[in-house]
Amino acid sequence: MKEINKVNKKSLFKKLFIKVCRMLNYEIIDQNNFYLPVTKQNLDDDLSIAGKRSLTIPMGNVEITRKVKSLTIILRSCSSVHMLTQSKKRIFDNEKSEYTLRTLNSLINSLNFSKDLFNNISLDLIVVDHSSDQKIIDKMRLMLSKQFFKSKIISLNLENFIKKINPINEKNEKVSLKQMSNMANINQSLLLSKDCDDLIYFVEDDYIHSKESIKEMILTYEKLSTLFKNELILCPTDYPYLYTKTDNSKIFLGDKKHWRTVNETLCTFLTSKVIIDRYWEKLDNWCKFEHYPFEKPLHEIYEKEYCLSPIPSLAMHCTNINSIFGLSPNFSWKKIWEENEVN
Repeated sequence: MKEINKVNKKSLFKKLFIKVCRMLNYEIIDQNNFYLPVTKQNLDDDLSIAGKRSLTIPMGNVEITRKVKSLTIILRSCSSVHMLTQSKKRIFDNEKSEYTLRTLNSLINSLNFSKDLFNNISLDLIVVDHSSDQKIIDKMRLMLSKQFFKSKIISLNLENFIKKINPINEKNEKVSLKQMSNMANINQSLLLSKDCDDLIYFVEDDYIHSKESIKEMILTYEKLSTLFKNELILCPTDYPYLYTKTDNSKIFLGDKKHWRTVNETLCTFLTSKVIIDRYWEKLDNWCKFEHYPFEKPLHEIYEKEYCLSPIPSLAMHCTNINSIFGLSPNFSWKKIWEENEVN
């Protein structure tokens, strides 16, 4: 009988202790079975809660003060142009439309994987398309139909922008029509971002994402912007060319990935409306004059703001396999490619 009373007392004390921890917003872990009794979760569950907390074992809890209100994804597509500045073939040697469709499919898959995040975060996906075949447009419309988020496809009117572009670039060379259409598409995307409420994700149509990418970026943005007390820029790709340099990097712990500071990216990145407004003049000029390198205005912004990329990568940039601007190291290229096939 005494033994039973001891067990009951222990059980009662444990229940009371868990209640107190829950009231004080403390977390405890049963290290015998990796169970978290306060939140009734296992250690391998998703422990972070968007807009409330970021929990990483054993680093503890971060109370989120910088809550994400909305996410607008702006996908720039042009399935008629295989390569903008190169003549080499892309990895997997497919038509450009295949990369466009798989990029969109990977975003859809990632959004559905992180669907629970958007109970309190509004979501839009906008495709800004230039000169894609109507069959591809129809395919994209079909893919976007019956999704849980709002979406639309906009056709780029090149004539609205081309007169604003300086025909001679920073290298004193003539700007190609392909590059002008690219700059016009970026300009249109930036103008759309002016009407957004919070986060904007600018995406090129040759970035195929892992299913975890959107969730990791949103939860990491909340965590690190809370810690930094400032806005930031996230790039989803771990570019190989940055490992050829000896620049110093700071390493931060995101939700489930390590993130490092980088000084350069290409044109796919996530940031906030605050950053867009803060550097509007520089970004607007980016669309009107071809710098060298083309992303130079972005790099100048990264000198003043945190720009981070994940280790390992969250997305595959589909260039030629020998391009140092493309395939991220330690990433399952073929697996991600096959997972996002469009039937």
